[in-house]
Amino acid sequence: MAVYWLTEALPLAATALFPALLFPFFGIMKSSQVAGVYFKDFHLLLIGVICLATSIEKWGLHRRIALSLVTLVGVNPGWLMLGFMNSCAFLSMWVQNTSAVAMVMPIVEAIIQQILNAEGEGEQRQRTMTGTSNLGLELDGEKLTNQKLITLPYHNGLLTWSRQFMTHYHLFFFLKVIGQKIEGRYRSKREHMMCKGLCLSITYSSTIGGIATLPGTSPNLIFSEFYPECTSVNFGNWIVLCLPISIIALLLSWIWLHWMFIGSDFRVLFRPSGERSERETATARVIEEDYNTLGPTSPQEVVTAFIFILMVVLWVFRDPGFMPGWASIFLPEYAGYISDATVALLLGLMFFIMPAHKPSADKHGIKYEAMISWKEFQACMPWEVALLVGGGFALAEGTQVSGLSSWVANLLSPLGSLPIIATVTIACVLVTSVTELASNAATITIFLPILAPLAEAIHVNPLYILIPTTLCTSFAFLLPSSNPSNAIVFAYGHLTTTDMVKAGIGVNVISVLAVLLAVTTWGIPLFDLDTYPDWAPTPSTSNVTGW
Repeated sequence: MAVYWLTEALPLAATALFPALLFPFFGIMKSSQVAGVYFKDFHLLLIGVICLATSIEKWGLHRRIALSLVTLVGVNPGWLMLGFMNSCAFLSMWVQNTSAVAMVMPIVEAIIQQILNAEGEGEQRQRTMTGTSNLGLELDGEKLTNQKLITLPYHNGLLTWSRQFMTHYHLFFFLKVIGQKIEGRYRSKREHMMCKGLCLSITYSSTIGGIATLPGTSPNLIFSEFYPECTSVNFGNWIVLCLPISIIALLLSWIWLHWMFIGSDFRVLFRPSGERSERETATARVIEEDYNTLGPTSPQEVVTAFIFILMVVLWVFRDPGFMPGWASIFLPEYAGYISDATVALLLGLMFFIMPAHKPSADKHGIKYEAMISWKEFQACMPWEVALLVGGGFALAEGTQVSGLSSWVANLLSPLGSLPIIATVTIACVLVTSVTELASNAATITIFLPILAPLAEAIHVNPLYILIPTTLCTSFAFLLPSSNPSNAIVFAYGHLTTTDMVKAGIGVNVISVLAVLLAVTTWGIPLFDLDTYPDWAPTPSTSNVTGW
């Protein structure tokens, strides 16, 4: 299954069905037992989160959040990059990374086109004054003055895309159509480098922000279900550990990308706000116009934002650890019955019940529209990921039932002679390398059944190894094919693979070091990483040579 997942010889979800087929044939588990492992608490949490994400996308709350955050930081290229990174990172904490990039990237592309157009108009005025006007610099004689459109050159014509209706499918099709970037789009190397930096900042920040919450990425959710008896892995503890990681990695990555693509002179970030260049004025104009087109905040956005905030609050204070949670106060006799999935499902179902508009009557009856429909939910629900995760659960269960996990643990027990930080670092580097070639969900599904027995064999808290490796599984920064977010950004034609590799190496190093810092400092008291927990299996002292 690992080979099939890495090579994608079959669709990932199809490979995930192998345990259901082969375990009964080889007498490992009954078919009914295997089927019961495929669906867990993770899937209910995923359903509730996708309900929220569907409403956010449908009513445009993501655009209002993104544009508001960008407006706060200003329009200097460096601050603009940081503003978009903050916006995308925040969105990816609650929706899929791919969705966050698809939401923000069209706004970024429109601003890029405005910057290029403003620079071109400045040069055109200068040439006109000196008598050296060159109309050939205009793209097919058409100036990019329509703020509603993303206009990109292709051969002898123009490909015009509506930002409002751009979908993931358009972006992947666009990747095939455009292929390589068109050199004539940029009037200077400085412009081109700025475009590269803005694009890369979007995809990298989506990954960095996604690790901050349990529902932010698939590996986080998969890991949270690996040890069901472990109660310390909850939304509150996770965000306390990982939000600082995201902030540190985001700021250092911003500095790295600024140095690579905008310049090493950071003093321009602190110049007076009144000294704006033409490109900054154009950027401010398009951001302001984009925000004005949103109009006043709609009741649907208010409802979505309220449920979103309520969901986060209930997650954090369900069992915060430093005080009694609301679940233990209101339901003391059912301690442990309510999980983060219960909260997500409760509020997620509300979107199907609450009316989006005031019900109206016509000759056909009463017209009623809910906040989201099942069809809209299905369009956003990643069923392939749900099935892939189920296959991983089944595979992990099979390794324990068959004795394979104990056998692997004995093989890896010599690693116990290494310092624990060395073992963790090796595991982080290994999964970070593999996830560049395989999906992050497949990578964590492969390594969890291997690393968990290793931790048990050397009598180390499994969380000490599994938490950092789970986080590092998301760090696929090097290739356009490493994850869909990279592919979407690459599709706009501003980047080459070499650009992504050069920048991605630095972001990889920054992110891995931030994870190691967290796990070896505030992560130890937060999860009691220096003690072997009661919920972890006690390793057998006998040598297992087969099963």
